[in-house]
Amino acid sequence: MKTNYPHYSLNRRSFVKMAGAAAAGLTVSPQFAFSHIPYDPLPSDRKIRIGVVGGGFGSSFQWHEHPNCTVYAVSDLRIDRRNKLMEVYSCKKAYESLEKLICDDEIEAVAVFTGATDHVRHCEMVMDAGKHCISAVPAAMTIEGCERLLEAKLRNNRRYMMAETSYYRYYTIAARDLFQQEKFGELFYSEAEYYHPRDEASAARAVRQGKRTWRYGLPPMLYPTHSTGFLVGVTRERFTEVSCLGWGNPQNHYVKNRDNAYNNPYSAQTGIFKTDRHHMSRVNVFWEGIAHGERAQWFGTKMAFYSPGSGSQPFNIQGENPPDWETVPNFWERLPEPLRHDSGHGGSHTFITHEFIAALIENREPAVDIYEALAMTAPGIVAHESSMNGGEQLKVPQFDQKKIYRELD
Repeated sequence: MKTNYPHYSLNRRSFVKMAGAAAAGLTVSPQFAFSHIPYDPLPSDRKIRIGVVGGGFGSSFQWHEHPNCTVYAVSDLRIDRRNKLMEVYSCKKAYESLEKLICDDEIEAVAVFTGATDHVRHCEMVMDAGKHCISAVPAAMTIEGCERLLEAKLRNNRRYMMAETSYYRYYTIAARDLFQQEKFGELFYSEAEYYHPRDEASAARAVRQGKRTWRYGLPPMLYPTHSTGFLVGVTRERFTEVSCLGWGNPQNHYVKNRDNAYNNPYSAQTGIFKTDRHHMSRVNVFWEGIAHGERAQWFGTKMAFYSPGSGSQPFNIQGENPPDWETVPNFWERLPEPLRHDSGHGGSHTFITHEFIAALIENREPAVDIYEALAMTAPGIVAHESSMNGGEQLKVPQFDQKKIYRELD
């Protein structure tokens, strides 16, 4: 089968050296970290000194509420967003750029909420500066970017987490619990959807003060993790092959003329994926249409789970011995008490906040670590190439450490 993406491989000597360094003194993350157990106070009252970069999305997390975290400094190129970060986090220390912030020796970790096309470069800079890193999605925009990010993680022996919201939506936590309890039987098929229709707000983000941002003309499948995370985040299986089709609204200038930085003609894309467990998954990412939001459906031999959606789709669980829920619990008992409240993206922000800080305090990898992040990101990159080639079925590269060792051996 044709593919432009051979399995990722490092030079054997350099990989063994980096992987050995990464393993020294570090614990491996539990399979699903804290997500399935009630909250216990962390084994330390130490406060992680974090720097927050990016005053848009970056101001919507709860670092200042976590008992083991303090926002030590903030940064944004725009003064208005920098001031917003200072206000939200009651932080008096601000830097004009990420480059200046990471020179502060007092900062232990950095939250990178900059533009998607800068994530790899900025995360490399953070980890090369010896600091742990949490990043907005996606992890990367190209397969080369995925490789660079993994290499930066391995050579620096720092924690990396992707702040994927779908992993901690209440419905995903519930589905993950049921999967761990083997309630699904064999979970052989899933459907995941991320719909973000074009409106005045999204148009304003795509063009600011007459200049195009990275969002202008963005291929939907280059922003895939709000969909792919619904399967990877429940079963941890990997997408291995994809055939993807795209559709472009001819009324959109960037679609009609491919007048965008990505040479992209599509505003909606659908991928049919095969997984490493020989399962099927249908993934949608649309920038057009009436539907909006994120939802998923998981189908097993013993149980099916349907999350609700903007099209009046009801929440439902069918099958053998389903839980007695009228609605899915919010799982707040798994969080420190100050974080037990509503938050962004379906309640996920407080969970993301806690998981990153808990991973650093407990000296372990976070649940959505580098390998989970790339397993959610790379499939979309390949899916977009498939759609540009008429739906050609392509293989998805695998970045998992065990698979790398197996190939090198």
